[in-house]
Amino acid sequence: MKQAWVRWLLPLGILVLWQIAVDSGRWSSYVLPSPMDVIDSGWQLLRDGTLLIHIGVSLGRVAVGFLLAAATAVPLAIVIGLWEPAYRVLGGAIEFFRHVPPLALLLLLILWLGIGEASKTAVVFLATFYPIFLNALTGVRCTDAKLLEMGRQYGLSSWQCVRRIRLPYAVPYMYTGLRIGLGYSWRSLIGAEMIAAASGVGYLVLDAQAMAKSASVIVGVVVIGVCGSVMDYGCRQLGRRLLYRYLGGDKDGVA
Repeated sequence: MKQAWVRWLLPLGILVLWQIAVDSGRWSSYVLPSPMDVIDSGWQLLRDGTLLIHIGVSLGRVAVGFLLAAATAVPLAIVIGLWEPAYRVLGGAIEFFRHVPPLALLLLLILWLGIGEASKTAVVFLATFYPIFLNALTGVRCTDAKLLEMGRQYGLSSWQCVRRIRLPYAVPYMYTGLRIGLGYSWRSLIGAEMIAAASGVGYLVLDAQAMAKSASVIVGVVVIGVCGSVMDYGCRQLGRRLLYRYLGGDKDGVA
């Protein structure tokens, strides 16, 4: 109970300082709207359905891009991690493209895929793919050599070593990659929506800025943070349950 209360100290402190700054008259409401103005703006957006529509659009885009990235990155990491020739051939190219920000390719993606959903899905895919892939690859390639040796001593075949040792060993790495990738997917989508979109939370923030609605901009920023936190919490809880069932042990020990 005490720990839960401590978590609210910083947000409450920010609200108090924010209200003091507004009441002092140092900034106009155009630059820094009051907390009540922000709440009123958020309520208006919520009441007319605008906020929920934009949130739904963004979450749908994240879901598609994230699932595509996960379905591609994990199997590819397993193949490359287990097959050394594939790692030698593809490792350099993957390392090169990993350092190219997806938003830097957005204009090319729009040129190739159009301004519709495909280009934004591609941005999410590219941002999400590499953290999932690299973590899964690390888990597959860095299996404890002593465990593999013990498996061979017990007469396990190469495939049995993969199924019973390598893959279970890599599962926590995959979970970490999926959790990081989910955060990357959300942030990259918001950036893409601010550049080329007519809907979504990123577009909502950009449109509010263009219309000089500072309170709505802050509402959008808060929504971005809340949605990201809720997604990460859900991923963490789901991961704890699945890892506990798959690997056994104490599920409370999973971050």
